[in-house]
Amino acid sequence: MLSVTAALAAVVVAWTPLPLERVQAEPPLAGRSPLQARISPAGRHVTFLKASATSSEVLDLWAQPLPSGSPMLLVSSSDLLSGKAQKITEAERMALERKRISQRGITSYGWCGDDDTRVLLPFSGDLYLATLSGTSAPPTVKRLTTDDDVPEQNPVCNDDGTKVAYVKRGNVVIHDIKTNQARGVSKGASATRSFGLAEFIAEEELDRHEGFWWSHDGRQLLFLEVDESPVGVKVRPQIFADHTEMVSQRYPAAGEHNAVVTPHLYTVATGKRVTVALPRTGPRAVEYVARAGFFNDGTAWLQTLSRDQTRLSLLEINGTSGALRTIVDDIDSAWVDVHDDLHEFKDGTLLWSSEASGRKQLERIDRATGKRTPLTTLDEAVSEVVCVDDDDTVVMAAFQDRGRALHLLARAPDGTVRALTTGKRSASASADSACRHLLVTQSAWGVPPSTSMMAVNDGRILGVIGEASDGPAVLLTQAVPAAPRFLDLVAADGTTVINGLWLPPAPGKVAAANGSVPVITHAYGGPTGQVVSYRWARTFPLFTHWQQQGFGVFLVDTRGMAGRDRTFTRAHKHAFGQVEVDDVKAAIRQLPQLFPEVDSARVGFFGWSYGGYLAARLALDADRPVAAAAAVAPVTDWRLYDTAYTERYIGQPGEQGDAADYATSNLLTRAGLLNTPLLLMHGTADDNVLFEHTLRLIQALQDEGKVFETSIYPGKAHGIAGKSSQLHVHKTLSTFFADKLQR
Repeated sequence: MLSVTAALAAVVVAWTPLPLERVQAEPPLAGRSPLQARISPAGRHVTFLKASATSSEVLDLWAQPLPSGSPMLLVSSSDLLSGKAQKITEAERMALERKRISQRGITSYGWCGDDDTRVLLPFSGDLYLATLSGTSAPPTVKRLTTDDDVPEQNPVCNDDGTKVAYVKRGNVVIHDIKTNQARGVSKGASATRSFGLAEFIAEEELDRHEGFWWSHDGRQLLFLEVDESPVGVKVRPQIFADHTEMVSQRYPAAGEHNAVVTPHLYTVATGKRVTVALPRTGPRAVEYVARAGFFNDGTAWLQTLSRDQTRLSLLEINGTSGALRTIVDDIDSAWVDVHDDLHEFKDGTLLWSSEASGRKQLERIDRATGKRTPLTTLDEAVSEVVCVDDDDTVVMAAFQDRGRALHLLARAPDGTVRALTTGKRSASASADSACRHLLVTQSAWGVPPSTSMMAVNDGRILGVIGEASDGPAVLLTQAVPAAPRFLDLVAADGTTVINGLWLPPAPGKVAAANGSVPVITHAYGGPTGQVVSYRWARTFPLFTHWQQQGFGVFLVDTRGMAGRDRTFTRAHKHAFGQVEVDDVKAAIRQLPQLFPEVDSARVGFFGWSYGGYLAARLALDADRPVAAAAAVAPVTDWRLYDTAYTERYIGQPGEQGDAADYATSNLLTRAGLLNTPLLLMHGTADDNVLFEHTLRLIQALQDEGKVFETSIYPGKAHGIAGKSSQLHVHKTLSTFFADKLQR
């Protein structure tokens, strides 16, 4: 089954040149889109972060009155700094890396209280409280703390806005805003013990960035104690251009010990603390705390995972004894994905998601008995629950068009489902506390994101959030040389349909010496990662530039990508370096059948992170469909990567049977197979995929006498952030492929 979906737009014959320098220049081609947009608790404002007028790498806080006000600058980074340099500790820098935030300035904020008057800002090591005037006048900004050498981390106000909890020197602190007095909730923090912070694995692999939670009435605080003493220490050189720092990092590699996480329940009025004893051994042993919070009645809950991640449990905590009661267990022989789809209906039953039906759908769970009742039977998987209103209408995001589109749906209490967004695009949303209004962000392939306010009851668009910035987007549209072609491809198993995307070279632009079309292929290849969809991708301007240089760009989603049924998404179980490699090979060999102008001898591959692993793996193979491969920040030996991610898919390296999977997926033992041009790129301060990965592959290749290319980025982490660094990455990739594929 080979087919080409109709193009989204007509071919643009005349196109505007898009040099790489413009891709990284100001203003951004995607515009200055609102970031971290939120509706205020009482629904009178939308707040968001936006790049400053002088630099897209510095964020300021903005607000927009509802329903139809104009955006206004609330607090600028430059005003808070008053000419001083912003302070960011190493711990804060790594926390931003975990959240994939590369900008500076105001990088987080939160509403304080439910009266829509105050916003809490952690900035440059201290806390600030901005009080809105209720008019167009700027807010009054009060500095709550004045010791910027020791930051207040992850501050969160209670619901009535009288107190803010945060972590300082590794301990949880409650700060009374009216009196400006602070008192400790925990004590005993040390170099290996912290309270109220998410551990590395929680942030990097479980998407949990919190370590404490307020109850809705503000009477209790649930916080986590993290003991990292069992975690192995990895000493790595953090190499900068002018100096080298030796960094000791507690990094739990596959098969090694994780941090020990212990929940504590704290009563604010009395200071009483109840410690929750999680089972550490036996059939119900808990390894990871994936989520936590409080039900409306004040009962605390945990979402936990076993070490092999085949059991996900929802547990409630007895507030007096700390004893645990299981509400529900989800079991999967491969693995269970954690989620944020826990909500309460007005009768006290719970909304939950599960893949028990074969694809992710929604269920109702009786909290007392655990009885489950299906709520949705959609043709494709649910992505996430956005909110539930007082009438039990559920707003969700769900995949369509074989996972390529993502749309918002509303399920009424009678079971009827209506679409809030449609078309060849993707949408995501956040909601106000009553689930009456949504902040909807939509984009399409090549169309930058835009955010608007939508009414849940009828889907009406009530206004656009932020300011229109059509200039850069128009420039980008004019630069597109040809329309995208979405493809139906066949996986290596001969039956499964996988998604592809073909971006033709610019009309009349001949790149290869023989007049045929050279191709740069791009895929992520690892579990859940998706590159073929109806949405904006930050790599789109780079791909547009490559089209203008005469390359065809070919994107592939192998088996294992998100948005499909369970059997599809579980393809990587015990199959790293196999299923995705076979699917990319199969896809590349189908491309000339669809587009005869493609030169099958001039196909390259580019990937980052797991995609970098895939790039190197394709080059280190006796059966090579690629003529050149560029690997950025690649994993090279899965024994060096972290526990939760690696063990979820291929088990523990010391267990019988799993050891073979680690050996098969290891790139170091394949170094002798290199006979393809290979470019390795890595940041020396990468604490996710450690620089050691690339160093080990470099040594293995050198030991085999193999010639390859490298580009190393001093002091840069996994994302190699910064406009100048990104420009160098793009130029290096472009030069490499031009040299290897166009001669």
